[in-house]
Amino acid sequence: MNASAPQGPLDARDRPARLTVGVVGAGRVGPALAASLALAGHRPVAVSGVSDASVRRAADLLPDVPLVPPAEVLARAELVLLTVPDDALPGLVEGLAETGAVRPGQLLVHTSGRYGTKVLDPARRAGALPLALHPAMTFTGTSVDVQRLAGCSFGVTAPDELRLAAEALVIEMGGEPEWVAEESRPLYHAALALGANHLVTLVAQSMELLRTAGVTAPDRMLGPLLGAALDNALRSGDAALTGPVARGDAGTVAAHIGELRAHAPQTVAGYVAMARATADRALAHGLLKPELAEDLLDALADGAAPGTGPHGNGPEESR
Repeated sequence: MNASAPQGPLDARDRPARLTVGVVGAGRVGPALAASLALAGHRPVAVSGVSDASVRRAADLLPDVPLVPPAEVLARAELVLLTVPDDALPGLVEGLAETGAVRPGQLLVHTSGRYGTKVLDPARRAGALPLALHPAMTFTGTSVDVQRLAGCSFGVTAPDELRLAAEALVIEMGGEPEWVAEESRPLYHAALALGANHLVTLVAQSMELLRTAGVTAPDRMLGPLLGAALDNALRSGDAALTGPVARGDAGTVAAHIGELRAHAPQTVAGYVAMARATADRALAHGLLKPELAEDLLDALADGAAPGTGPHGNGPEESR
């Protein structure tokens, strides 16, 4: 924050440039953000965590920072990071406010993608300054996360009078603020989950199938392919679609479904759902020829039906 700004007790924009920092919830996110703030000159002073993994993460990323109960974190810190699971956040905020742990003028920051600042209303009524700063990144719980924050976009929601404070904190962590309206937070978070979380599932399934097919280094095989696909998708959107669905190769798709049903039946539903979504987008953008789409969609319908045979073309023969 700007050290030359005028001083004032309640306006976060007027606070001293360096703040004492506390973390409530030593999961994968909180210690990394606090460590990043420490690199910017802020001073982590307290962290709370319950599980053995949380205690280890705190010790690794925030050495010599004492582990204390949540209320004590708030008592020690000017800036408090609430980094708990989404479903636990409302109850945590209400509990801290009801017990008098929240202090007027205290910056209270949560990192949930789902919520804006309204979830912090109980603390706001107690005088806290509410910010929602969600890093759009997956975390490992190790020091590599601090490096990855460089250039990371943050979904930011803040009251108008705290926008400068929110922006300053994100920039100090090496990130880029992206403003998200309160009412748009659930959609924003769904979009990120759709892209990032489901990508992990798809890649893990792909590696398992390659191992089943005898590939000894599926990660090495997929790395360049997926890297190029991601880069193309980010640059060109739907124009980057390739493969049998976009080409309308119904026979190939039917064969895929047959092999998946034989070797990894748990993947069939996901394959069919993604293939249908791909076909819809390819049709809408003129990549899939309408005359080829009917056979393709028939193959997908056959593949989705229970009891279809190994090639998705009819009822499976009894064995």
